[in-house]
Amino acid sequence: MSRYLVTGAGGQLGHDLRAVLTAAGRDVTAATRAELDVTDPAKVRDLVEGHDVVLNAAAWTDVDGAEADEAGATAVNGTAVAALAAACAAAGARMVHVSTDYVFAGDASEPYTEDAPTAPINAYGRSKLAGERAVLETLPGTGYVVRTAWLYGAHGGNFVRTMLRLARERDFVEVVDDQVGQPTWSRDLAERLVALADAGAPAGVYHGTASGQTSWHGLAQAVFAAAGHDPARVRRTTSAAYVRPAKRPSYSVLGHGRWAAAGLEPMRPWHAMLTAALADPAFAVHTAGDPR
Repeated sequence: MSRYLVTGAGGQLGHDLRAVLTAAGRDVTAATRAELDVTDPAKVRDLVEGHDVVLNAAAWTDVDGAEADEAGATAVNGTAVAALAAACAAAGARMVHVSTDYVFAGDASEPYTEDAPTAPINAYGRSKLAGERAVLETLPGTGYVVRTAWLYGAHGGNFVRTMLRLARERDFVEVVDDQVGQPTWSRDLAERLVALADAGAPAGVYHGTASGQTSWHGLAQAVFAAAGHDPARVRRTTSAAYVRPAKRPSYSVLGHGRWAAAGLEPMRPWHAMLTAALADPAFAVHTAGDPR
């Protein structure tokens, strides 16, 4: 039986990876940030040894914070990923690394294919691209880069949980309608990452996002409606009204052409995914009374 290692197991996606693997009866080591400092190559090598599959969910995710400390973000999202890939190569382990839509410029008019040119517009995107390149160069036959976007789940702060909270607290909310993407449930992504690791698929880049597309405004309206609130309480605004340190891509829609090579269907539509997430008992328990 294969042995699986999940790094970043205390995070949103890491929680779901551990749950998916445990439910499937897999032999899994789930390492949180407190248990594994991914920027320590010696500790990384020691922990990877003896595992057959490494699912890397450890990351610097503070997009705005990366603008102030790009070196720090790159240490986690780039240098540490390179060390993890080297440890996998030494141990003969397959590696599934989670990346982001932010490696693209976000100015396209049709979904980005897996081999579309990368051109990150902020420090976070550059740091994640460094990690992608390390995996693909170090593990050309056993490394998988899975780009995701607009991720939400039962654990940790995210847009969907924030909208559920604001629906309880405010009469109206303003949400931008000039950024388009694919809201993706972390549990669905976790299931897909495990399936990819087990499929014996060609190594390389895959896009792990829901099918279809919507704006942040459209997602907020869908969350309000699903929770029994009037979606008209969500008002439209533009990105210009919310200036932030890191520039955000306006178009984050990813194509899913490579899943066929793995013998797997693309992920389900974002609206069906959201409906399932909000009906899931785990999501409901961790969202009730959310203080964020």
